[in-house]
Amino acid sequence: MKPIIGITSGDPAGIGPEVIRAALASRDLPGDFEYEVVGKVGDHKPGSPTGESARAAVEALETAAKNLASGRWRGVVTGPVSKKGLHDVGCHFPGQTEFFAARAGVKNYAMCLTGGGLTVALVTAHVPLAQVAGLLDKNEIVRIGNLLAAFLRQCGCREPRIVVAGLNPHAGEGGDIGAEEIKIISPAVRELEKSKDAVFSGPLSPDTIFRRAVAGEFDGVLCMYHDQGLIPLKLHAFDQGVNVTLGLPFVRTSPDHGTAFEIAGKGIARSDSMQAAIHRAALMLRIR
Repeated sequence: MKPIIGITSGDPAGIGPEVIRAALASRDLPGDFEYEVVGKVGDHKPGSPTGESARAAVEALETAAKNLASGRWRGVVTGPVSKKGLHDVGCHFPGQTEFFAARAGVKNYAMCLTGGGLTVALVTAHVPLAQVAGLLDKNEIVRIGNLLAAFLRQCGCREPRIVVAGLNPHAGEGGDIGAEEIKIISPAVRELEKSKDAVFSGPLSPDTIFRRAVAGEFDGVLCMYHDQGLIPLKLHAFDQGVNVTLGLPFVRTSPDHGTAFEIAGKGIARSDSMQAAIHRAALMLRIR
């Protein structure tokens, strides 16, 4: 039998179910895998999220975790969920990334997005912006930098070139616009530069490095916070972007968009990112 890639429907009131249906009907999916969808769509009204639709999303995630733990599934592609909806029904993980890391008992993990000519990993992810500076830590930057390097090597980069973004405008301007680069980020980069199978540089000004990465100068960008990495990624490759959780014992990907309740059920949601997430999961499983 072919190995199975599982797919969770996400919040059934969002666009997850329809982009999954479109992706599976596209005939543009890898033929060396089987696909199994979990998640009760039921009578949930598209565009009208409820506690019940959020609970259906949680149940699908728990089913996925069990299928992965048992070995039934080799990997999972997750449909979009409402984090607020999950929290309201008692699922208090910041996001699906943290859910799967917890269920797998993994602490060395990170959130990464890839699409087009850009791959980014995040040092901090689902936290308020006001807390980011206080959460930055040299060891965390080194840890996630190494995870990003390993992922890029798996993708075919023999010696990945990774640029580390500064936190502040102009990467702190030598301390005139913030000291995090001097006190935290630069020492982490110096540690990462000792790597024998990756080339790290930085911290560099965040307002230029993404353009340079897309132009081919860098293979990956290590970002300090969520929107620093996701805004350029989605601007550059919204319909091809894929969210990958690094460090798990199984493959987990997802499309780079959310539930889009405002367009759910209107027949205008595109399945490109879902298809890209399925293709990325298959590619990663072949490499493994």
